[in-house]
Amino acid sequence: MKAAVASGVAGVVFSLGLGLAGMTDPANVQGFLDFTGDWRPALAFVMGGAIGVHGLSRLLVLRRRAPVLEPAFSLPTAAAVDARLLAGSALFGMGWGLSGYCPGPAFTSLATGTVDALTFVAAMVAGMWLFAQVEKRRAAAGAKAAASGPAPVQGEPVDA
Repeated sequence: MKAAVASGVAGVVFSLGLGLAGMTDPANVQGFLDFTGDWRPALAFVMGGAIGVHGLSRLLVLRRRAPVLEPAFSLPTAAAVDARLLAGSALFGMGWGLSGYCPGPAFTSLATGTVDALTFVAAMVAGMWLFAQVEKRRAAAGAKAAASGPAPVQGEPVDA
């Protein structure tokens, strides 16, 4: 319960920070990406500040044996850059650049009730649902392939 409350408080603080920094306004995000026109550097300062705070916090937090509200740290283990990562990153970047919304600011912008924010969040949730369905099918196909044994090597006879 304490972890859920702490997560909720962190989300509210994050939302307030996004709002105060102007990152819930798609024009600021799109202006940051417009190098040849009316470039707005504010997002670079927001990102720089966030990266700095995260880097320092990570160093301090990981010196602990365990987190305060959990029995162990949950850190990512995958380090490979593969086609799925690149495709997902490209889709994220295209959505961010075209709409001006990133997931966090989009949820924060729901409070405004604008059609753009509602449309983006609905599309994002639909995309998350679609991804979950595709992953379920991939996992089921992988489990089925593993249960049937290794595929025959091309050119080798198959046991009957």
